[in-house]
Amino acid sequence: MSNNTNGKFKAAILGASGYTGAEVVRILSDHKAIDIFSLSGDKKAGLKYSEVFPHLRHLSLPNLITIDELDFSKVDIVFSALPHATSANVIRKIPDNLKIIDLSADFRLSDLTQYEYWYGTKHSFPEGMGRAVYGLTEFYREEIKHAGIVACTGCNAATALYPLLPLLKNSAIKLSNIIIDIKTGISGAGRTLRENLLHSESSEGVSPYGVLGHRHIGELRQELSKAAGSDVDVTFIPHLLPQNRGILGSIYVNGSSDEIYNVLSRHYRDEFFISVLPFGEVPSTKHVRGSNFVHIGVANGTKKDQSIVFCALDNLVKGSAGQAVQNANLVLNLEEKHSLQSSPIFP
Repeated sequence: MSNNTNGKFKAAILGASGYTGAEVVRILSDHKAIDIFSLSGDKKAGLKYSEVFPHLRHLSLPNLITIDELDFSKVDIVFSALPHATSANVIRKIPDNLKIIDLSADFRLSDLTQYEYWYGTKHSFPEGMGRAVYGLTEFYREEIKHAGIVACTGCNAATALYPLLPLLKNSAIKLSNIIIDIKTGISGAGRTLRENLLHSESSEGVSPYGVLGHRHIGELRQELSKAAGSDVDVTFIPHLLPQNRGILGSIYVNGSSDEIYNVLSRHYRDEFFISVLPFGEVPSTKHVRGSNFVHIGVANGTKKDQSIVFCALDNLVKGSAGQAVQNANLVLNLEEKHSLQSSPIFP
């Protein structure tokens, strides 16, 4: 592999006109080993990138083009920030030798009947599943290094999985009555215009959504059951917050809070991006905003044997684009933290 002539790998970013695509651009703009070679955005093709995202006008970037105009023979790695179904349909046409970081849901679920159930369509590239690895970096590092396709996680799913996976692997909590309450910023819904996302519709209010079954339940069940060694089902309800970015998960479990805290502290003590706060301290989305960091807190519940585990991350960074770049670093055999160590933005 390599199209690099200046010691850097060349990247194409598909769906660069959306929020997650723009975050990949922002993060890679400071990368010492990856150059942005091509940017696609079919509906905005021909525009300068600064016309679509003025906050990045200081960068020297290629104009947006259509996917059909993109020459994949000139790049080393592809970031796909396209919607589900569209992403798989495009990826199946990309040469097998290219490394692909997929930010959609198309390769997260190993059981394609589950994919069809949750996403309402047949998978257009089932042959690609054999090359795919679930992209929760801290749990699949070695597999990601050798993957042809890295399936980055859902942002809500990541928020729940970071606290729960170590607890299930260590049998620190009961498998029943796990309640996941997620509060998420509006950018998680994407950049497409929708009535309920208009400022006057969403500001000054908090509302649940996906009450009958959010799509991320599929990957939650898959990963939690794998960690526990038996089927795990959860109650999972996300809520839309009137803020731009950030996710806060409040997760109610049955188990000793002291043991839960000790398990999480041990598991994450050597992880650069994940911090377990002092016992009883709770995280805030403000404290991870714009960063690849995750803050986890543990507190006693109000019922006997109940504990509450909190998790905060930035949905556009650690929940999406930052995770994607972290995985790309592994795939390209680069330092994992490359271009991701910026501190959170506060206030």
